Formats: sequence, C-alpha cells, structure tokens
Amino acid sequence: MQIRNFFTLLLILLFCSCEPFFPGETDGDLLLDGPIEDLTLSQKATFVAGDKNFAEVFTKESGLGPVFNMPSCASCHVGDGKGHPATNLTRFGRDMGGGHFDYMESQGGPQLQNRSIPGYPAETLPIGTTGVSIRSAPIVAGIGFLEAVPDSLLIALADPDDSDADGISGRLNYISAPDFFIPKPHHRSMGGNYIGRFGRKATTIDLLHQTAVAYIDDMGITSDFFTSDLHNPLAGQFSGDGVADPEVGSAAVANVVFYLRTLKPPVPRNEDNPDVQAGKELFSEIGCAGCHLPQLSTGDSDIDVLANKTFSPYTDLLLHDMGDELADHYPEGEATGREWRTTPLWGLGLIKDTIGGVPYFLHDGRTSDLTEVIRLHGGESAVSSGEFMALSDEEQSQIIKFLESL
Repeated sequence: MQIRNFFTLLLILLFCSCEPFFPGETDGDLLLDGPIEDLTLSQKATFVAGDKNFAEVFTKESGLGPVFNMPSCASCHVGDGKGHPATNLTRFGRDMGGGHFDYMESQGGPQLQNRSIPGYPAETLPIGTTGVSIRSAPIVAGIGFLEAVPDSLLIALADPDDSDADGISGRLNYISAPDFFIPKPHHRSMGGNYIGRFGRKATTIDLLHQTAVAYIDDMGITSDFFTSDLHNPLAGQFSGDGVADPEVGSAAVANVVFYLRTLKPPVPRNEDNPDVQAGKELFSEIGCAGCHLPQLSTGDSDIDVLANKTFSPYTDLLLHDMGDELADHYPEGEATGREWRTTPLWGLGLIKDTIGGVPYFLHDGRTSDLTEVIRLHGGESAVSSGEFMALSDEEQSQIIKFLESL
C-alpha cells in the first residue's frame, strides 16, 4: 500500500509540476545552427536537405575511407560550431631547407588520415616528418557571408608591405584553382590563381572547393569533384574499397554548400552591458580591430538575402604573421609557417555550448583561457597583445566580456 501511495504521489507531482521538468525552448540567439532569415520556401527546403547531408554519418558500406578523420561533417562541426580537440586533424611534411617544403604526398601527406575502416591500417606519421600542424575545425555559422565578400574588398584591405606603417601587413593567399572551380563575377585572378579565404591558412577559394576537399580529405568520400579514394600508401597496393565512385552525388554536395551559405551568423549578446561596451572600445583602442575588423560587406549574390549586406564577423580574411608562439612552421600556398588567416571572432562566446561546456580556442584548441589566447599573439599582433597585458585587471575583464558577447 505504501509503494502504491508513493507512485500516486509521484504522478501527481509530475503532472502538477510540468514547467520544471520540461524546460522551455532554447533562445535562438544562443544557438549557432539555423538558417538566415527571409529564405524562400524553395531555399528553406534546400537548407533542410543540406542539413541532413551535413549530418550524414558515413559507414564502410556507404564509402567511408578506407582512411579518414571523421565519418561526417557534423562530427567536427557539432552544432555548426568549433571542433573539439578530440577531432583535430594533422597536416604534415618535411622542411627541405632553402624555402622548399615536401608535403610527402607519396607517404600519405599532406593530411594524416588517422582512422580507417576495419581491416585496413590507418595512416601514421612517416619517418622523416619534420613539420606538423594541428588544426581544429572552425565555426561554420555565417560562413556564407564570408564567401560573399568581393575579392576587390580583400585586395583593398591587403597591405603586404605595410605601406601605412601601422605594423600590420595582411596578405592574400592566391591558390591554384581546381578544375571544377567556376569564377563568379567578383573573383579576381592573379596569374591564373584565385584568392583563398577558407581554411586556417586561406587555402580554399569558395565553399564548393572547401566542401569537396572536406569530403575527400576528412571523410575519404569520393565525389564528382575528387573521384579517387584516398588510401594508405605505406600499406601496399590498394584495390579499392568495394563501393562505386563517386560515393556521394553532386546534388548532395550542392545541398551542403547551400546549407553552409545560408547558415545564420552568430548573434551578439549583452550589447547593452556597460562592461561589454567598455570592452568593445578598449578592443579597438589597443589595435585588435586592425585585423579583427568589426565590419565587412558583401557584394552581389545569387542568394538575395546575402547580397550587399554589412555584417560583423571580426576578421579581415587576410594572412598575418602571428609570431613564434603560434607558428606551426607549416607553409601552405603563399602562407608561411608563421602566418594564419584572421579567425572570425563572432560566435566566440558560444563555442563552449556546442562542445560539452568547455571552450577550446586558437587554431589547435590548446587553451580555454581567452587571456592566454591574447598573450600568445605575437608578430603583427605583439603590440596589441602587450597593450592588453598592460591594462588593469578590470579593463582586461571588460575586453574578455566583450569577446564572450560575440
């Protein structure tokens, strides 16, 4: 009888206390995923299809591998946010001296595929490797706005010789275009190469280029754009994975590209907070906004809601020398081993919400402390970093609160 009464009381409590047991919807401003506003019905349908393709988990039977890093796009970009260090990827090679770098392609380079399908060996760093670069996946929310920035604006922002003597000399990384690349009206060619804007060192030109590379390099999935499986060259002759190529259709790739192009940008929070406002002013005063530009503008776009918009990513999309502490000594294209493309800061305060409550910052996720992030900035950012460290504790805290509001 006592047990029956206990369960009766428990049911009454559950039904009478629905609010505490069933929390309300999460504030959309606290989420990184979701479409930009004002898409057409057709565009929303394509976005949903792309979301599904982005989340698809590949298996051996559907073409995964035989060597790979992760089995889906969403495995690294959880909630369209920054990757956890557990999903970091490794690029490797060998410095030959005299400005020559060997990407060791005959031994599996330049990217280490550290996982494999059952019965097949994953790659390991080959003997002779001297250059290793660890990379975590970046936030992809709002990335369509970055793609829509015209090349002419990036060319205008670049100052490779520091002609204005401000200590900042942002450079462009001109990349050899893949065969499938179709220039848009805003693209500008330099000797047949085009401006890279995606990847930690700005090594892919547009989101189709980036997506096709991710399918093959990160998941080992062939497409109409990269038709041959990756394999471990140190494992002997490779006779195929038994799945017909291409392993993903061009429609699915196009859906993912559209999904990325139409992800909403991160929404800033607490903008009226006095500390956040003070931190924003200090951020500019000490020179951080020289590279982390508060505003960029898009040009024309075939997606109307992306066209001719001003937005706030806090990046200039240029390469900068970041000093010894952040150097990976791994050149890519025209980017040196000390240079990185300026990381957009929008969404910085939401990183922890997509990877288990702990944020991991910088290109390799080495720290969860924003003060340490700023301290590690050297090279072109050394002066700003020094000025930050010279601020009072209260002023430093205000800048951190501003960054966490983005």
